Amino acid sequence: MNRRPFDPRLLRRVPATRRQLAVLGGLGGLTAILVVGQATALAALLAAAAGGGLDRVALAGFVVAVAGRAAVVWGQGVVAARTAATVKAALRADLLAAVGQRGPGWLAGQQTGRLATLAGRGLDALDAYFTGYLPQLVLSVTVPVAVLARLVFADWSSALIIAVTLPLIPVFGALLGWQAQAATERQWRRLARLGGHFLDMVAGLPTLRLFGRADAQVEVVRRMADGHRVATMRTLRIAFLSALVLELVATLSVALVAVPVGIRLLGGGLTLSTALLILLLTPEAYLPLRAAGSRFHASMEGLTALDEALSVEAGVQGRAPYTTENDRKGPLLTPAPDGPGEIRFESVTVAYDRTTALRDVTLTIRPGERIAVVGPSGAGKSTLLNLLLGFVTPTGGRITVDGVDLTGVDLDGWRRRVAWVPQRAHLFAASVADNVRLGAPDATPEAVDAALRAAALDEVVAALPDGVDTELGERGYGLASGQRQRIALARAFLRDADLILLDEPTARLDAASEAAVLDATRRLVAGRTALLVAHRPALLDAADRVLRVDDGRVTELTSPEPVA
Repeated sequence: MNRRPFDPRLLRRVPATRRQLAVLGGLGGLTAILVVGQATALAALLAAAAGGGLDRVALAGFVVAVAGRAAVVWGQGVVAARTAATVKAALRADLLAAVGQRGPGWLAGQQTGRLATLAGRGLDALDAYFTGYLPQLVLSVTVPVAVLARLVFADWSSALIIAVTLPLIPVFGALLGWQAQAATERQWRRLARLGGHFLDMVAGLPTLRLFGRADAQVEVVRRMADGHRVATMRTLRIAFLSALVLELVATLSVALVAVPVGIRLLGGGLTLSTALLILLLTPEAYLPLRAAGSRFHASMEGLTALDEALSVEAGVQGRAPYTTENDRKGPLLTPAPDGPGEIRFESVTVAYDRTTALRDVTLTIRPGERIAVVGPSGAGKSTLLNLLLGFVTPTGGRITVDGVDLTGVDLDGWRRRVAWVPQRAHLFAASVADNVRLGAPDATPEAVDAALRAAALDEVVAALPDGVDTELGERGYGLASGQRQRIALARAFLRDADLILLDEPTARLDAASEAAVLDATRRLVAGRTALLVAHRPALLDAADRVLRVDDGRVTELTSPEPVA
């Protein structure tokens, strides 16, 4: 876990913050100058007032310094808020891009609720870091230096005492910060676990209600929320203790300066204006360090989330159990081949941490050929499709399209030539037309209607309240399973791709829905290169060849046989 007050990875990840941070540093330097100027003017003004006079120059300087400090504080707030907004927007975009690049194989091994909490509540906690802690961190450097530089010329002995006692505040702050770091990490883990569990519970609420476990899960969420509350209170106790310790150290340090100054003033060793200057500047030297120490605890949650977000994006945490497309370097990618092309698997092996999904697969898929893939569950059939989709890269061997290695191909360009119909098509909370347009967002309404007719959905959609503009619920709520599957087929028809990949499109469908999907599937694969993962024999009729996958090995069947 990163324990530095500023993570240099942030500048590399969000270069736009460099200028904003430079402006924040400049404002911090200007604040230091104004602090010294304000104290000098006020000391001269009070000394003149004690003598019965009025120093108009000092009064004007004091007013200008106060107004200047108010303007600088406002400017720091604006710059810090903009920096926070820029960083959060960039990190959220990069986090979503990293998840998209790693693909569904990596995402399946993650807690989606944890990622959702990180992208939402976690990164929002950066506001306290950028608007509170970071400006104080800048001032804790510039103001003490400016104060010491001024006091060296006014009274070097007071400057020496301040120079010796100033490091006590960051030392005590660091000692307490280590404890706060551990407490904040525990608090964040509990929050992420709570968010992940709550999301899982909401998604599985029908199943929980069916088995009578909804109340039990509510109790689990209550216990997890109590655990998060306890962890939060422990973190707050450390934060309050830290504030008390820092205030005590600063007060004692100021007293070490103030008492000798008072004695020397009574003895005639100091002038009134010099004594006032020392007494006014000494608290200003400690104030930024005290404030930075206090605000550091408020920003700890944001720093923890920042470290995790940067680690996920960089691939340090949550590594996929196999090499993913995220490991490729974009500028070196080869353009995707034109036309359907011949696809060759050359001694392809895919190994995970605990198992080997495919072993030494050699296979040729000719243009226009329709191949059915059969075999028991877990044998490696879906891995074949994931290889062609670019979600997985081989750990051994290679896949070529017209002689071009797919590992180095521009995947965005390659996927535009591929239509994929998974076992459970995901439908979004949007209209029917928007769900069909997913792979072709610029498609005309006429093209969408044609795709729906090809998928035998035109009558179903016509019966909906608003036709193709009917808003579906999350995951296609409002449509039957077979209808959702045909929406996925309509997407593939609209895409009009060279290569069709179907992963058991008739799984979990009743006889009537299966017949409708099979009929649409036959029309979809006609004249196209297709790879069909089949669990039911009815899908084999649309295939030119049948391959069997068993324990990661692929063999070709010379005659149809029962599907396992």
